Amino acid sequence: MIAIPPPLRLLIDGHALTANWRALDRMSGTAATGAAVKADGYGLGAVQVAGRLAQAGCRDFFTATWAEAQALAPLGLTVSVLHGLRAEDVPAALAGFARPVLNTPTQVARWREAGGGPCDVMVDTGMNRLGLAAADVASGLLDGLAIDTLMSHLACADEDAPMNPAQRAALEALRGSTGARRLSLANSAGIALGTGYAFDLTRPGLALYGGIARTELAGVIGQVVTPQAQVLQRRRVPAGATVGYNATWTAPADTEVAILNLGYADGYLRGFSDRGSAVVGDVTLPVIGRVSMDLVALDVDAVPDLAEGDWVSIAFDLPTAAAASGLSQYELLTGLGARYGRVWA
Repeated sequence: MIAIPPPLRLLIDGHALTANWRALDRMSGTAATGAAVKADGYGLGAVQVAGRLAQAGCRDFFTATWAEAQALAPLGLTVSVLHGLRAEDVPAALAGFARPVLNTPTQVARWREAGGGPCDVMVDTGMNRLGLAAADVASGLLDGLAIDTLMSHLACADEDAPMNPAQRAALEALRGSTGARRLSLANSAGIALGTGYAFDLTRPGLALYGGIARTELAGVIGQVVTPQAQVLQRRRVPAGATVGYNATWTAPADTEVAILNLGYADGYLRGFSDRGSAVVGDVTLPVIGRVSMDLVALDVDAVPDLAEGDWVSIAFDLPTAAAASGLSQYELLTGLGARYGRVWA
């Protein structure tokens, strides 16, 4: 097998990742601070992310599925699987490399029948997504379970919504109603709401990876990932000629154009058409025309020395990129495709 260097890569700043976790840990007050590493560490590589955060002091990790948890098993971490316990998951759960987060009465019964040990439990406090009803908890459904963490999830933490304190109060009302060792509610945005939302354990995700879920995190959270792509071709487009599908961009004058090995198959979606940008040194280069599956065009008049084979950095500060493209910061991260080489610094 020939090793073929990819023509696009993600530069991942491991120091920024751990600095973000430490900042969120400080903001969490006396609560422990975990890390959501689902969706392959929000697209950056869960094993690499979790290993670095564990070295920084993180002790609680969260995945969506059992396959994601199993990938972390060699690291020997404490992992909770947020999507609970299907019948198909029982053998994996009994293997002991992760705890289930039980979400339904059926899952609670399944865990009891399997003779399962420690678990976590999700309770719904108003989001109406996953979780037991508070009435189920109050009825004694969980009696006798070895519950580490009783958790819920904020629906509107990125806004100043009345639902936030209502959900906080709903979880607080359950304190002491089970044998749970800890209560947990806050995600990244929830941490920014203040220590009253931290309870015993916070579960940041987006902010670890450079996302700004609330303005309180601006200046606190640093950028973690920067996509880079190679120039495949440099060409001169004459005035009046067009670039890309559907001819959405017309050259106002003779223009130097670079074609990059990057497109919507790599998560650089069509929302960046005529709106995205790239950076060479201190020069910003606009995306021109429509982003296609594998290619992007840039106006490179300002960088006369940029040539075929050179690397270009894509502007990917998450709040700015989200505003430019109309995509959420979450989509920008988790959509980063498999064709990137991932380079940790």
